[in-house]
Amino acid sequence: MWERYQRELQRDTVAAPHRPTPRLWDDTGLHAAWLGHSTVLLQLEGTTLLTDPVFSDRVGVNLGVATVGPKRLVTPALRTDELPPIDVVLLSHAHMDHFDLPSLRSLESKKTQVVTAAKTSDLLRVDQWCGVTELAWGQSAQIGPLAIRAFEVRHWGARVQTDTWRGYNGYVIESPRYRVLFGGDTAMSDTFGQLRTTRGIDLTVMPVGAYNPWIRAHCSPEQAVLMANAAGGEFFLGVHHQTFELGSEPRREPMERLEASLRGAAHRLAMTEIGQEFHFQR
Repeated sequence: MWERYQRELQRDTVAAPHRPTPRLWDDTGLHAAWLGHSTVLLQLEGTTLLTDPVFSDRVGVNLGVATVGPKRLVTPALRTDELPPIDVVLLSHAHMDHFDLPSLRSLESKKTQVVTAAKTSDLLRVDQWCGVTELAWGQSAQIGPLAIRAFEVRHWGARVQTDTWRGYNGYVIESPRYRVLFGGDTAMSDTFGQLRTTRGIDLTVMPVGAYNPWIRAHCSPEQAVLMANAAGGEFFLGVHHQTFELGSEPRREPMERLEASLRGAAHRLAMTEIGQEFHFQR
C-alpha cells in the first residue's frame, strides 16, 4: 500500500471528459449524470438524488496528515459546490469508496435526507441532516414523492475487518412515472429477478469494474447486464470503473466488455464516459 501511495504521488489526476449541466434539467423527466465511480446525480420528476457520493482525491484510511488509499484517476465531473440542491443522498454500504466521510461532511444540509444501509448511520453526523433512514433488505422509505426500497445484493458491508454486522444494499427508486435501480456493489446474484414487475425499470445503474481478481464480490460487465435484464431494465449505466484502480483489469476493459455484451442493443447504453448525461421522458 505504501509503495502504491508513493507511486501515485507522481501521477496527475486528469479532468473529467465531460461536465453535466443539471441546471438545464426540467422537472418532468428522468435525468442522470455520472460524476465518477458510483456517484450518480439523478433527478426523477424534480426530486434530486445523489448515490454513493465520493468527491475526495483519495479514498481510504485517514491518518490525519494524509489519506492512505487509491488516488483518483479522473476528477469528479462536478464539484460539490456545483451540485444542485440534493433532496436525497443514497448510500449502498460503508466501504470507503462508497461511503466517503469527507464528501458526506461537505454535503451536510438540513434540507437533505439520507437513506443508508442498516447499522451504518453511526458513521454519520445525524444531526447535520434533515433526516437519516436506515433500511434493511425488503424495507422501504417514502421520501417526498419517491419510494425507495432496499434489496439484497451479493457483497459485504464491513468498513473495517471487525464491523461485519453492517448492512449493504441495492435500491429500487420509484417516482409516479419512473423506476430506477441502483445496484450498489454486487457479485452475480439471482435477487435481481425478484425486482421485475409489469412497470419495468427505466434506468439500471450497475457496477461493472473491479471484477479481476474480485469476482466473488464484484460482477463482470456481462453478469451486470444479465442481472439488469432479469430485473426488467431498459437503459443501462455502468459505474464503479474509470475512477480508481481497484482491480487488475485494464482501465477501458469494463466499458469494452459492456459494449460488446449489449451488441445489437447499443441504444440501451445510457452513457460511456464520466460527466455524460442521460435524459428520458415518458
